[in-house]
Amino acid sequence: MAPRVLRTVPEVKAWVETLQQEGRRLALVPTMGFLHEGHVSLMREGGRRADVVAASIFVNPTQFGPREDLARYPRDFEGDLGRCASAGVEAVFAPEPSGMYPPGYQTYVDVTDVSQGLCGERRPGHFRGVATIVTQLLALFRPKVALFGEKDYQQLQVIRALNRDLHLGADIVGMPTVREADGLAMSSRNAYLSADERQRALALSKGLRAAQALLSSGTRDTGVLVDAVRRELKAADLREDYVEVRDAETLSPLGTVAPGQTARVLVAAFCGATRLIDNMPLDG
Repeated sequence: MAPRVLRTVPEVKAWVETLQQEGRRLALVPTMGFLHEGHVSLMREGGRRADVVAASIFVNPTQFGPREDLARYPRDFEGDLGRCASAGVEAVFAPEPSGMYPPGYQTYVDVTDVSQGLCGERRPGHFRGVATIVTQLLALFRPKVALFGEKDYQQLQVIRALNRDLHLGADIVGMPTVREADGLAMSSRNAYLSADERQRALALSKGLRAAQALLSSGTRDTGVLVDAVRRELKAADLREDYVEVRDAETLSPLGTVAPGQTARVLVAAFCGATRLIDNMPLDG
């Protein structure tokens, strides 16, 4: 069955009120559309954790910088609705930008610590936009659970912080990155890649796996782990944006990965004109 499409905030409020009156638990999957199997996996997991699944499809203008790809960000609304239907989504919220940021809008959310460095440094204002729209969605839908992919790991930590600090009450679930058979992390921006760039982009996951292997063999110096990733990027002629090892919860930079410590190795690089990100866990 095709999901119900909600276009306005009042429509969402009325739909959510009905769910609450019926005592049905809601899972929410916020997206920017152009859905792939990673998004669908979040929706299916939402169906396992709640009675009803809703998704949002909204290319959020406030998280794009002036020289970023807002205008050409890939869109396929009809295809997205089909994927939502296949995953059992009951409602899709697809507002216009003016519905979320009407004239006179002046309230923004800043998460001050975990947003520092990494993508927060390279994309000024990005996480302010992410935090603002996710806060709006959590306040509107009041879901019992909201699901996000670990590929955008810093974003996930930002969302966990705002949900906790603003008492929004959702169970924020991070789901493992879904990958193509050859290891490339699924991303809507992969659509920008040429055939040659698509092959070269594999350097991100190859480098991350190399860092994991080094840690497993006893190498704890993060400089050595970072260099392993950089070698793969250089070999594939990718332009590094950053490669870092950070604590998995606080995102504090690490010089070594201590025994028993949970860490993440995170990478961003340009493949041609397309900026790609990826990360993998490092368990000390």
